Order: sequence, then C-alpha cells, then structure tokens
Amino acid sequence: MSTAPQGRAPWFVQLHDRLAVAVDQRVGWQRLPKPLALLTLVGLRDNLRRKNLFDTGSYPSRDLPEVGPPNVQNLTSRTADGTYNDLADPRMGMARSRFGRNVPPDRACPEPEPGLLSPSPREVSRALLTRHAFVPAESVNALVAAWLQFMVRDWVSHGQGTMDRPWSIDLSDDDPWPTPPMLVPRTIPDPTRPDGNDGLPPTFLNENSPWWDASQLYGNNLAEQRSLRTGQGGRLRVPDGPLFPDDPDKDPAAVPGFWVGLAMMHLVFLLEHNAICDALHDAYPTWSDEELFQRARLVNAALLAKIHTVEWTPAVLSHPTTVTALHTNWYGLLGERLHRLLGRLGSGELLSGIVGGRTDHFGVPYSLTEEFVAVYRMHPLIPDDWSFRSAADDSLLQEAGFRELTGWHAYDILGKHTLTDLLYSFGTSHPGLVTLHNYPRSLQEFQRPDGKLMDLGAVDILRSREVGVPRYNEFRRQFHLRPAKDFHTLTDNPVWAEELRRVYDGDIERVDLSVGLFAEPRPKGFAFSDTAFRVFVLMASRRLNSDRFLTRDYTPQVYTPTGLDWIENNTMTSVLLRHFPGLRGSLRSVDNAFAPWTVAGSPQ
Repeated sequence: MSTAPQGRAPWFVQLHDRLAVAVDQRVGWQRLPKPLALLTLVGLRDNLRRKNLFDTGSYPSRDLPEVGPPNVQNLTSRTADGTYNDLADPRMGMARSRFGRNVPPDRACPEPEPGLLSPSPREVSRALLTRHAFVPAESVNALVAAWLQFMVRDWVSHGQGTMDRPWSIDLSDDDPWPTPPMLVPRTIPDPTRPDGNDGLPPTFLNENSPWWDASQLYGNNLAEQRSLRTGQGGRLRVPDGPLFPDDPDKDPAAVPGFWVGLAMMHLVFLLEHNAICDALHDAYPTWSDEELFQRARLVNAALLAKIHTVEWTPAVLSHPTTVTALHTNWYGLLGERLHRLLGRLGSGELLSGIVGGRTDHFGVPYSLTEEFVAVYRMHPLIPDDWSFRSAADDSLLQEAGFRELTGWHAYDILGKHTLTDLLYSFGTSHPGLVTLHNYPRSLQEFQRPDGKLMDLGAVDILRSREVGVPRYNEFRRQFHLRPAKDFHTLTDNPVWAEELRRVYDGDIERVDLSVGLFAEPRPKGFAFSDTAFRVFVLMASRRLNSDRFLTRDYTPQVYTPTGLDWIENNTMTSVLLRHFPGLRGSLRSVDNAFAPWTVAGSPQ
C-alpha cells in the first residue's frame, strides 16, 4: 500500500471539506471575506491531509541501516541523524530516508524518453525563464532569498547527482552554450530499492533529515556534528574565515549553491546558538557541555521554525487571510496575546495552535516530498546585481554581480565587509519576483565549484520531470484545482500566453510545473503562485504536526522554562539586534525583519 489508512472523518467534516473545495474552485479562497476564507483554507488542508499524503517507505526495500530501540537521552534530545523523533518508529525522518509523495503512484512515474526531454529543458529555460529586466518583489527584502536557501539546506537534498549515464540535452543551432550537448548529472538512484520492475514509481533518498532540526547548522551525522562543536559550554565554533577551517573538504563553499546570503544566515544562527548556551548556563550552572549543547539545539531549531512560520512566510504570502492563518498555525485562533496569557487550551490545534499540541502524522509516516521540493525551486528570488552599502550612512561600499557572491568568492565579500553592513545591504534591497522572465542570468550559466557549467533553469525543469512530479495541469488536478483550459487562462499576460503556446507546441498539458507556477496570476500580496501555495497549506503545518519536539514534547521539562521563554520572546529582529546592534536604526520602524528596512539617514 502506498498510503496508510487514516480513518473516515465525521460526516460534517467531510461535508465542510467538500464545500471548501467547491467554493475554492468556483470563487477562490482569496476573494472571500477573511472569516470565510479561513474556514475554506481549513477545509482545503483537511482534504489535502486525507488525500495527498503517500508513503514511499512502504515500497520494497533492502539493506536499510539498523536502528535500535530508543534510550533515555532520546527523550529530551534530537539525534544528529534525525532518528528517534517518533519513538515508536525511530527510523522515521532520519537522514537518507526516502522522499515521500503528495500524488498517488500512478501519477508519480516519470515519462520514458524521449518524452521526458520534450520540450528541451534548455529551450524552455532560454525562451521562458531568461531575465531581460529585473522584476523586484517590492514588499520584501533580499533576506527572504537568503533565508529560504538556509531553510532548504536544513530540510532537503538529493545530493550532487551522478555523471553515470548523464542526461544529454541537444542544443539548437543558435544556442551559445560552449560545449554541446548539455550534460546534466542524473539524480542519484535509491540504493535501498531492490532491482527489478515492481510497477511503482522510482524513489530517491533525502540526504538531510526532513525534521525542522537545524541540521544545516548541526550536521546530519554524529561525526560531522562533533567537528562543529568547541567542546566547552555547549557552544559551536564561529569561524573568522572558512566555516570549516580545519577540513576544507567539509567547507560549504565547495558545495554548489553556497553564497554570501547562505553564509550570513549560517553565521547569525551560530552566534544565536552560543547566546542560548550562555543563557542556559546562567540558569543551570552545573550542566555539562553535552546538556547545554542539546538543549540549545532544541531552542535554536524551534526559534527557526517560529521565525519561518510567523515572519518569513507571512512576508512572502502577505494576503491578510494567509497572515492570520500562519499565525494560527503557531498560536491558534486565540492569537499570540491570549496564548501568552492563558497558555494552551487543550491539545487541539484550532484554538491554541499546532505547537505544544498532540503529535499527528495523519496516518502516513512523516517525510518531505518530491512535490514540496519542486515548488521550493524559487531561483527568481536572486538578483543578478548587488550593491553593498554602509549601515551607518548608506554610502556605497561595493557593487558586485551574483557570481562574485558564490563559492569561494563569498569569503572575499565576507572579508571586505562587516556582517552589519552585509545584513543592512540585504535588508534594504529587494529580491526578485517569482515569475516568468525573471530567472537570474548568472544561474543560467552557473559554474559549480567543481568547474562544471550548468543552466540551473534547465536543471530545475529536468529534475521535476526526472523524479515524476506531474506537469502543471496534472499537478493542479491532483491538488484539487481546475486545470488551465488553454494558455490564455493559464496566464493573464497575452505575450506570455503566445510564448507558452510556441514552446509547448500548442499542448497545454505539456507545460512544466515551475513554468506554470511562474506564469499564473498571483493572489494579492503573494510573491509566488497560488498553486504552489497548496503544497504549503499541507506541508507547512505537517512539519510542525509530526515533530514530537514541536508538539507533545514542546514543554518546560524538555526545553526548560528558560528555553521556552527564549523562543516565545524572540523574533528575527531581536536576533539580529542582539548580535548586530548597529542595525537598530534601520530596523526600528519595521514590524517584520523580512520587510524592506529603513535606509540609513532617512527620516524616521
């Protein structure tokens, strides 16, 4: 079986869910008054929980690593590799377990070649993604882009691929690519799947633990984690130079995707971990290095989850209904003020939020999904051109292209400028809008640290096809949305509609998922599409619901009273000001640290 039994919901819940889907399809949740819109989103989420969670762990397996019974330390500590979050199923959510799915098996099989390569991913990238003029997302600042990659590094990774039988993409005569054909590594096959045709779609391993456990800071195995620690006071090493100065092979600059924004977020929350350790040491002076480290990790990871839930996501989905819904995920309908005053009222999520309530996998073992990965491919957020300015007076320090911010070049930028000035520069500039014709030029001709040249726009298209993520219209059907009838109903831009028609040879069913997501009209306040939002409706809350340390064990006994106070009383703004007080003038008038900051010297 591909999905675990979830039980039959009461008739009135089923009726509400059916009404929610019908109203959404006919009217659209975003056009409803907020109370009705919230009820509709609750119904959509309940429907998705019942119909869009599929367990690939139930597919045939071999050579799985042994995981023994839990011990007493597992009750109050996250493990390095994600095991023992669910004590009854300790393998659930461990690093190098399978990605799950949000679509049924018969809709998750990749097309055979040559259909899988049609139309050419490179031609899709050139014709539909290429940025001719930067389109900013003016409601947010560029920290949004840095934060997103910082989170993705915690949750998901397919690895760097294999050049054993690489994908070969033929190029048109006018393509300037220097070395035809374009060769793209294949996603690494799942070594735990037995050989043979079992009639089920392929599976792939997630190199990271999918829990919200800050594994991008703490590592995904015990050896790596130990190398990151000082061994004193629970603290992590905070380097002045390379993030892993004693082992160049582990340095993230050697990994594709490393850039200044990612390094900045990494350094901020290394500092935050150590500040939490100091607070815990003051409260519990007899605790060992290990006890301080483990409790500080819990606190830091939960703070990251809170910032993402109630600050980052409301900034990029700033429709009034979604802002309320996301705060409800954390605090419940009673809101933050009553949450602080009264605490939890029962274990249900509606009144008091998911955090601190009961753990619930909704009948399917927890994982993150291939569809989740696909909608998080938001490279248009990255500008090609950057200006670094002084936080003191907004004077220009340096202008640079994105290539100068990546790989080993990132350390040149970090060495030239203070983190205060770098953070200020991000906070006072805009990311790109996630839309067609706004893909970074520097990522369409991106040189990896190993020297390989890649068009990441083409790779994004190919990866979704390769792992069997449905194309746009089928994806909408599977997420209970009406498919686009034609290119003019897909987008409200007639020029784009004609471009789409040409690239896809008039066949609306061939439009790739990310292309459709970038082309469709967005709800008010959204930096990305409503179709992508459906995956967030399901998976954003699931990351909280399934995690023992964010639900039933989010308690003073596990986190300590000091730890819980730290989470509840801090925001992204307070984190930044704790470590970089020179940002106070620019952050003073900002309610959300991911909104554009005040330019230094501007009237307050």
